[in-house]
Amino acid sequence: MKINFKVAYVSILVVSIAGLQACKQKQVKSVPTDSFNAGRATFVADESFSPIVAQEEYVYRSRYPNADPVFVYKTENQAVNMLLNDSVRVAVLSRDLDTAERNIITRRSLSVEVVPFAVDAITLIVNNASNDTTITVAQLKKELNGQGSGNKTIVFDNPNSSLVRYLKDFSGNKEFKQKNIYALKSNIEVIKYVSEHPDALGIIGFSWLNNPEKSYAGYVDKVKIVGVKDEGNKQYANEYFKPSQESLVLKQYPLSRGLYMVNCSSKTGLAAGFVTFLASDVGQRIILKSGLLPDSIPPREINLKSKL
Repeated sequence: MKINFKVAYVSILVVSIAGLQACKQKQVKSVPTDSFNAGRATFVADESFSPIVAQEEYVYRSRYPNADPVFVYKTENQAVNMLLNDSVRVAVLSRDLDTAERNIITRRSLSVEVVPFAVDAITLIVNNASNDTTITVAQLKKELNGQGSGNKTIVFDNPNSSLVRYLKDFSGNKEFKQKNIYALKSNIEVIKYVSEHPDALGIIGFSWLNNPEKSYAGYVDKVKIVGVKDEGNKQYANEYFKPSQESLVLKQYPLSRGLYMVNCSSKTGLAAGFVTFLASDVGQRIILKSGLLPDSIPPREINLKSKL
């Protein structure tokens, strides 16, 4: 039997080319492009805000199924370092970058876009059995500086967190060395500790108390929020306020901080798409529903029907 080597060679060549094309197609599909509402991008987020960021991510993914935003949760110090080391180019923080940090990024020919999207309330909690339901700003500062009664155990999250930085700036105390002040590992641990200790005062972000996950909801049920009075507020010097959207927007509750999306990607990719989504009406409504204060309050449409 004679074999037509020319035909066999052509057949093998055709099969090989088809195989290579199939491999290329699979390779293209496995490596998503980074576009405005599709592809993959990595974000680092302050772990203090993981509840609200996770809600935003869930809705964003449902609206844009081809988008794959990957969130890494770190302490504030770690998140900023990742941004400066070019490990990531987008971060969710509770502060803007300072001049030195901006210079590090701009030296890499990258721009820095900072978009505010919400306001969080620093929330004080005590055990349900505690009789201490109010505190003044002056009293809180004294406690954080070791000048108070010392009969309360004060607990907050990770020592490298944005919350600890806020409390240091707030109190003017750069090191919390008092025996009755402790840094734990997370906001959930703070809630758990306070739920089990009637003499504890916990300091956390408000988003951890509103619609908590089942894993720690039982601890939330065993704590209550403390009202805070700011004697320096001329309009409300004699009133105690608990954190709420109303008390935040009216500047009645004195312990608050902004949430910012810091985008150093310098391109119109998935990072820009997610930032735009956060600032959009849908993104701001998610903030509104979470109990935090949106940067721009979405309008409410009311239809009035007249009866003839």
